[in-house]
Amino acid sequence: MTTRAGFIALIGEPNAGKSTLTNRMVGAKVSIVTHKVQTTRARIRGVAMEGDSQLIFVDTPGLFQPRRRLDRAMVAAAWGGAADADIVVLLVEAHRGKTPGVDRILEGLAELPRGRRVALAINKIDRVKAEELLALSQELNEIHAFEKTFMISAERGYGVDDLREWLAAEVPEGPWLYPEDQIADLPMRMIAAEMTREKLTLRLHQELPYQLTVETEHWTEREDGTARIDQVIYVARDGHKGIVLGHKGETIKAISKAAREELTEFLGRKVHLFLQVKVRENWLEEAERYSEMGLDFKDGNS
Repeated sequence: MTTRAGFIALIGEPNAGKSTLTNRMVGAKVSIVTHKVQTTRARIRGVAMEGDSQLIFVDTPGLFQPRRRLDRAMVAAAWGGAADADIVVLLVEAHRGKTPGVDRILEGLAELPRGRRVALAINKIDRVKAEELLALSQELNEIHAFEKTFMISAERGYGVDDLREWLAAEVPEGPWLYPEDQIADLPMRMIAAEMTREKLTLRLHQELPYQLTVETEHWTEREDGTARIDQVIYVARDGHKGIVLGHKGETIKAISKAAREELTEFLGRKVHLFLQVKVRENWLEEAERYSEMGLDFKDGNS
């Protein structure tokens, strides 16, 4: 049996569908998915098996114009993931087309190491007509010589099998890099924190999703087979703490319940989840917070 294994970096603008595609490829939820931009912070690796090939998906943060230290660290992580990968897949939203953000990414692709293989995946194809898709594909391929172009809907699954089969045939020959049943290389502590952060992001809407972070402080395996997970939600201001807690603690209770239910389903056993909210005014400038998110603090330097 000839085995293959390789790293695939999914890049694109925020909300292009990278996390949805990672989860679809892996067949399980390993990446935070919300309708808010810039929700993926760490380079989450989802591991998928296709025949004798192991595909390791690097779900990078969305590429955008950075303004803050955290933004710069996220963009550096995204381009770092692309530079290190065996194959890069650029996701472009069909209905948005060649935006200024896509133009910047195309310029960045030209600066990747020579010989880096890049495919194009036009996502959300159910939102536009066929002639528009063909015109967009032609326009993008005239700017960059993509090895292959795929028309997909990550959310509905259209075209995803074709992309996965092509990737499986194209990654390098070699031994598998992870156990066959492993679906992500993130520590469970970080996956658990990401799940809680997703619930916060969904619940708080526009109020402060980028001004908070979640860390798993303690993970205790109990004798009865359940797990106790203690997490801290760091916010930047006192006023933010009140928003997270909500009236009589209703918001934090709802977030805790939703996160606990998802963690229980993901782990296949009962979870006791305890959340604390702490104010740390300068958490966006603390190296330790970046390490917990899988980012390099130094990458945030201007």
